Amino acid sequence: MSASLVDIRNVSHRFGQQAVLKNVSLTIEPGSYTILLGPSGSGKTTLLSILGGFVTPSEGKVFIRGEDCTSVPPAKRPTTTVFQDYALFPHMSVGSNVGFGLRMQGVDAATRTAKAREALALVGLAAAFDKKPHQLSGGQRQRVALARALVIEPAVLLLDEPLGALDLKLRRQMQDELKAIQKRVGTAFVHVTHDQEEAMALADHCVVMNDGRIEDEGAPELVYARPATRFSATFMGESTILTGTVTEAKDGSVTIATPAGAISLPGSAAAGAKVALAVRPEHLVLGEAEGHVSLGAAKVSDVVFQGSFKRVLATSTLDPALQFIAKAPASATVRPGDTVAVSCKAADIILLAN
Repeated sequence: MSASLVDIRNVSHRFGQQAVLKNVSLTIEPGSYTILLGPSGSGKTTLLSILGGFVTPSEGKVFIRGEDCTSVPPAKRPTTTVFQDYALFPHMSVGSNVGFGLRMQGVDAATRTAKAREALALVGLAAAFDKKPHQLSGGQRQRVALARALVIEPAVLLLDEPLGALDLKLRRQMQDELKAIQKRVGTAFVHVTHDQEEAMALADHCVVMNDGRIEDEGAPELVYARPATRFSATFMGESTILTGTVTEAKDGSVTIATPAGAISLPGSAAAGAKVALAVRPEHLVLGEAEGHVSLGAAKVSDVVFQGSFKRVLATSTLDPALQFIAKAPASATVRPGDTVAVSCKAADIILLAN
């Protein structure tokens, strides 16, 4: 197994009396695309800033390529950062912008020009070398910022919400391009976002953060299918959450008393323990489903057509506090005011660590 490229060990950070990171440890592998995902205030941007050298942590260490970089300034560590506002120099040509980092390193003009042209070709902007930033679209300026960061061949490229200023169509296009570029250059990318869709589109390593801690991490498919905590289940996609109490636990299965009735499923928990269960919207079945776990009946409050499916919100008739979020086929005839049976498979119910 290859050594970790980045090793963040027990990092905590405070701004005054406010703790923004709380004993965070994280490893990043060579060639990976890591997404730091979380709401505002979760600590993801502070963690990126510590990795980039813009902030020195109050406690803990940051190792890059096995070297302690905790107190190394940004210009002297093997990282570069792409910011949301791109920070291009308006008076410089695109080529000069891309070559600026090389210029600061003392690279000669001919080599700078050649490398800048190569980097612009990599991001599909070979023809923009002599243009000024104001002559480019938002998506093109974003790619120039990416080329400028990649041209100095960093060990780790840091991206701070780089797609946040783009419209939806362009953002999706740039997601595809970012992933393709990362695969071509093989550099490890660490990308901050609060957008779940962006995380699932780009990451091979997803890190879900909340209140200064890492709640969950792993491949996005795993984090989505088997979230570790209640927060992860509701932030990385939507979930219906049922709370309950374990009434029986034996032979690798548990029975849980919930507002929707008793539910038995594989898992381990102590009898009497308070637990939470999650069900993803695509796993809820509206209408009779023989052989599935019954979750009672629910009154439909809202139906939103979303192209390939209908997003259905419904309130349990057994407990008004229990709200179901379901994906129904686009052809489904369900309407607000309908009362429907709700069920799912036991294998699709997630027992959360909470």
